[in-house]
Amino acid sequence: MLELRPTCEHCNTALPPASLQARICSFECTFCATCADTVLGNVCPNCGGGFAPRPIRPAHNWRNGNHLGNHPASAAVRHRPADPVSHAALAAALQAVPPGLR
Repeated sequence: MLELRPTCEHCNTALPPASLQARICSFECTFCATCADTVLGNVCPNCGGGFAPRPIRPAHNWRNGNHLGNHPASAAVRHRPADPVSHAALAAALQAVPPGLR
């Protein structure tokens, strides 16, 4: 189950569970859309993968108890800003490789 991390790992902007601005990689590294698109260039600084919009977990129990009340979002903040120099090298190395092939 997705952890639904509460903030952008780079800029520490709040990303509540219903945020449409949250982006994740396949390891659930979580960034805001601005950082994912403009600062990181769709390259996760932790794994090199690409980003996708984070799904919204239902706030209400529409079916089988699958909602935020039973499966709350994480409260653990992971603020680890990307190092600009090392990320630039990683992004340059992956520039020609589409996220689906990384």
